[in-house]
Amino acid sequence: MTQATGGTTGDSTDPVPDEEGYERGLGSRQIQMIAIGGAIGTGLFLGAGTAISKAGPSLLLSYAVAGVVIFVIMRALGELLTYRPVSGSFAEYAREFLGPFAGFATGWTYWLFWVVTGMAETTAAAVYVRFWAPDIPQWITALAFLLLLYAANLISVKLFGEIEFWFSMVKVTAILGMILIGVGVLTLGFSDAGDTASITHLWQDGGFFPKGIGATVMTLQIVMFAYLGVELVGVTAGESENPEKTLPRAINTLPLRIALFYIGALLIILSLVPWTEFQPGVSPFVAAFGKIGIPAAAGIINFVVLTAALSSCNSGMYSTGRMLRDLALRRQAPGRLTRLNSHRTPAAAITVSCLLMGAGVLLNYLVPERAFQYITSIATVCGLWTWGVILASQIRYRTAWKAGRLPAPTFRAPGGNWSRWLALAFLVLVAVLIAFDPDARISLYVFPGWAVALAVGYAVLSRRDPGAVHGDPHAHLHAGGGS
Repeated sequence: MTQATGGTTGDSTDPVPDEEGYERGLGSRQIQMIAIGGAIGTGLFLGAGTAISKAGPSLLLSYAVAGVVIFVIMRALGELLTYRPVSGSFAEYAREFLGPFAGFATGWTYWLFWVVTGMAETTAAAVYVRFWAPDIPQWITALAFLLLLYAANLISVKLFGEIEFWFSMVKVTAILGMILIGVGVLTLGFSDAGDTASITHLWQDGGFFPKGIGATVMTLQIVMFAYLGVELVGVTAGESENPEKTLPRAINTLPLRIALFYIGALLIILSLVPWTEFQPGVSPFVAAFGKIGIPAAAGIINFVVLTAALSSCNSGMYSTGRMLRDLALRRQAPGRLTRLNSHRTPAAAITVSCLLMGAGVLLNYLVPERAFQYITSIATVCGLWTWGVILASQIRYRTAWKAGRLPAPTFRAPGGNWSRWLALAFLVLVAVLIAFDPDARISLYVFPGWAVALAVGYAVLSRRDPGAVHGDPHAHLHAGGGS
């Protein structure tokens, strides 16, 4: 029987006990909206401005190609999730199919990804609040948001799900509203931009590839950053009421979400205003709706972007807590982090993660102008690693079940292994592109240091506790996570 405050006893034949004691508090409605929210973030609302200025209308092609790759990754994840839905999904699959070091590295890397993302998003949220209250110090706002979301994540997974549901609802409603207004301007000609808005903007200002195909390819790393977080639905597996049904449904709707919220929204924006009028660092949505003449457009969009940032930070606290506790259950992190509170949330792991996110508050105090740039340097590379692990794990799993060594999945990814290999090659291409972008190159400087830290940590753990690094099925029993 699961213990609400610590380790679990679990069945001895099962490498991971039944969801490690978590409450199955996320329903279909919340899972669907978490999946939608994961596909809409500050990468779209703000990052698209820089990408448009670099590639023009051909950015649409970058989003479409990257969207296909993301769908391949998510279907591969869906196959793994229906095989074995567990809370530490990425690390568990890496451990099972790629080896103990891959599981160790993936768990810690995905944890780091959401820690730095949480830092970045609290920083972004504090910046957005200055739109209305420029006199409030940025670090105070960042700290306030961090504490509020921390408290919400401690209370229950249901509250996390509800908060994420309404955050996502704001983003979805805003995007749909923008699309409908844009269609109205294009077809009926109303508003200040009605006389000039036209779909011909997609090709008449220097063509569809105004800066060449090479410039379009270079935007792929910006686009992939915008898609970071779509895999979060996999972390919810251990707390979904019916993962065999809700998770495949959420994954199967991903192409529609990408087509509507990314490609559809940008298609409208680029038709309303010539791409030459968009500037890096400025939301293209604010610029476009400013041209339309909608009252308080900047304030409305700023509220939506603030919501997107808080949504991402909320998701970060949720996922870091689960991933860190999963590592502790495997004796790859301090045993005290296995503890659950009375609401069955990993309070100790969330607290440690939140304290580290607080380093972002310190950066907001010391260097508010550069904080966002500093703490997002590693996020994209961490995401690429996680996606690559998902693909490689699914390839190995498919080989195993076809050979009869493992049960076949109930939700099979379409296409053969060739589609997963192509997706892996695409991720390598994006990593290479990062090396050629001076604005993003810093992430490749940071990641080798992280890799060395992982290697040293794994070597030390191997000497002290060989059973932990090799995925001892009963590691959680010795984790010291009792009440």
